[in-house]
Amino acid sequence: MSFFIVSGLSGSGKTIALQSLEDIGFYCIDNLPAALLPHFAGLLTDMRNHAIPNVAIGLDVRNRAFLADLPKSLGDLRTRGIHYRIIFLEAEDSILVKRFKETRRKHPMSDHETPLVEAIRAEKKLLEPLSLEAALRIETTRTTPHELRAQVRNFARGDETPGLTILFQSFGYKHGTPLDADYVFDVRCLPNPYWQTELRQYTGLDEPVVRFLEKHEDVEAMIVEIRGFLEKWLPRFEREDRTYLTIAIGCTGGQHRSVYLVRRLAEHFSSKDVKTQVRHRELHSSDVSK
Repeated sequence: MSFFIVSGLSGSGKTIALQSLEDIGFYCIDNLPAALLPHFAGLLTDMRNHAIPNVAIGLDVRNRAFLADLPKSLGDLRTRGIHYRIIFLEAEDSILVKRFKETRRKHPMSDHETPLVEAIRAEKKLLEPLSLEAALRIETTRTTPHELRAQVRNFARGDETPGLTILFQSFGYKHGTPLDADYVFDVRCLPNPYWQTELRQYTGLDEPVVRFLEKHEDVEAMIVEIRGFLEKWLPRFEREDRTYLTIAIGCTGGQHRSVYLVRRLAEHFSSKDVKTQVRHRELHSSDVSK
């Protein structure tokens, strides 16, 4: 059985995440009081042979009256042999403020004495234990609803088969560093196709940029170094029962160098039968799992 706990900051996309799991057959409950988790787990244990194979529970700050019970409740799940995974969603403060103002929704922790920005900060502190224990953290600042659904579905489907899944993500530093990355590699030191006027219209997926980058030994050396680092340490993560690892590759704009390196690295590890996923953040596209 796959048992997911979906949590995160208000306005970060938790509803979309739960809906995407429901769309692929999960039984979803939003805002179940944490204190009821053991009772619900007992029901699942009793019904293990009666067709509820996959479950997702939404837990967030609306549950704050019960959050103190959460460590005990999670411990009870482990005692019952239910292996849960936490998906945690977050976004930059400025984006969360913008989303609340656009929708005119009230933040669950704001009131006449607590402004929105302070409410967001207090929420982060309350949910920090869930964030630190998350198997998957998704930073939705520049993620479309379509991309978020794809990331959640890919993670859930990866949980159906054993082994580590690596998400290779390209990004541009001028748009901010991804908050959800496990490793970040800076490739801005490599030759930049942007300064070749005729290449600006292309991306690292296009043949003219590929030919330009393939001419430079430093580019190949960077790929070999990153590949060697990952090949050395990935077995350690697998021994720690990690199932998901996000590797972010960043250049200035996230259009050329980082995109090319992500493609090369994903192709290499996919050829070694490692489950890989690709996301080009600044190209606004999520590629399917390899």
